[in-house]
Amino acid sequence: MTISKLVLIELWKRKSQLISGLLAITLGIAVIVAIQSVSVVSEQNVARNLDNLGANILVLPQGASIDDYYTSDIDAPTLPMDYVERILTSTISGVDNMSPKLTRRVKVGEQSVVLTGILPKSEIASKPLWQSSGLTGIEIKAACAPGQTANQSHGMEDEKLKRKAIDTLNSNDCIAGSQVAKRLNLSAKKPISILGKEFNVVKILPETGTVDDDRIFANLKDVQRLLGIENQVSAIEIMGCCNAISDGLLSKLRNILPDTRVTTIGQIVSTQIETNQLMKKVTLVMLIIIFFVGGISIGNFIWANVNERKREIGILRMMGAERRTIYKMFLLKALILGIAGGILGFLLGTLAGVILGPYLAGIIVEPVYIYLLWSILLSVAISLAGSLVPTYLAAKFDPHSNLQED
Repeated sequence: MTISKLVLIELWKRKSQLISGLLAITLGIAVIVAIQSVSVVSEQNVARNLDNLGANILVLPQGASIDDYYTSDIDAPTLPMDYVERILTSTISGVDNMSPKLTRRVKVGEQSVVLTGILPKSEIASKPLWQSSGLTGIEIKAACAPGQTANQSHGMEDEKLKRKAIDTLNSNDCIAGSQVAKRLNLSAKKPISILGKEFNVVKILPETGTVDDDRIFANLKDVQRLLGIENQVSAIEIMGCCNAISDGLLSKLRNILPDTRVTTIGQIVSTQIETNQLMKKVTLVMLIIIFFVGGISIGNFIWANVNERKREIGILRMMGAERRTIYKMFLLKALILGIAGGILGFLLGTLAGVILGPYLAGIIVEPVYIYLLWSILLSVAISLAGSLVPTYLAAKFDPHSNLQED
């Protein structure tokens, strides 16, 4: 009779022990799979929602401050429009969208307003609230996705870079923020004169609670010509992939734009990174706990089985079985339990994630089949680790004393 057949017969005859041993490893793996399935989808969901808040990286002139960016100082320094091309033609990944803009404070009648030149498609793409009002921008594609190359547009289109011309905000058209529209009594299709040039208001933006409410937006090239600042911008807003930011995207941008100030819009980025890191830490802590708890449970099961089978072990040793035969017998049992526990744990954990995901995290969780492989490997590792000590002790039993009556 082979060792494998002996182990299978023993497992079949001791069904209650088999179930109890499987239960320990199955529940442990199920918890890990369920947590990981929910956390991965939740992490992606959080990243997507936070990315929708807009730009999270600012490229400013070296001498500019964040106050200049928000207050639109008329004397604030600028940087060349060519810097946009530098980023586009670099090999840097993680840049989802760029929105260069030129901002200055101007007079409209007796009122002081902020005029901002934008590339509409890029600007709208980074402003979900604008899109909800009926404006259409470019489609954002995650730059962290595999296969990103320098030849891709990163969501940026500009005539200067030989891409399709901007057509969502024509020359002489403008968009007004909600607050400035109230102050100037503006409405859609109503003309407005800015620095002697007449613009047609094509859209009044919904209230966003940001600086956009107090600004008038026009095509970047029109604003550059109107202000006499050709091929210059006040800032470049970037939507950067959160993981790329934590992996050094800012330092890479600084390397290709050494005479600029590259900074993050802290609250958005820090919240996103901290949330993602917290989920990973929770999963790691649970993995460590379950590894030890599962290992101890399997160890107790194997040790109880060893004590029950002392006489059998003694008989095998008296018949000439070597210690390595005893090792193989119990480790094979642990291997079988590990494989079965990994498969059952994956199925149970995936089912729990699919059912509980919408209720606990408000997200739809789908099976991640690669977790089946990891579940089996982890379950086998836990089973083998937990069975090493009792298996070693079983092989050291004195066969003569094991055959004595109690």
